[in-house]
Amino acid sequence: QLQLVESGGDLVQPGGSLRLSCEVSELEHYAIGWFRRAPGKEREGVASFSSRGGSTFYSHSVRGRFTISRDNAKKTVYLQMNDMKPEDTAKYYCAAETYGMGSLSSSKYDYWGQGTQVTVSS
Repeated sequence: QLQLVESGGDLVQPGGSLRLSCEVSELEHYAIGWFRRAPGKEREGVASFSSRGGSTFYSHSVRGRFTISRDNAKKTVYLQMNDMKPEDTAKYYCAAETYGMGSLSSSKYDYWGQGTQVTVSS
């Protein structure tokens, strides 16, 4: 059973930055995606990369502000979030898809972490 543990959520002011981490028990052969769910809204895929690591994908709402990256040695995936906005407030989850292409569709993913809360407010 693959395990994912998110960390790094916090309260940040608009325009600020935050980096989330997702420690994965095994990173090879998995596509990893970051998703978020705000109160009263559906879960949204924000960033992902394919299992081969060669392709990254971003939602329109975060493209140019968020960056997904990985450290294979540490088995950790990061989500760097810059120029944050109040609408980025949500609980953020990382997920893994076996041999995945890096979809932003949550239905593709097999394993999920417990999430970390991000709040953007002055």
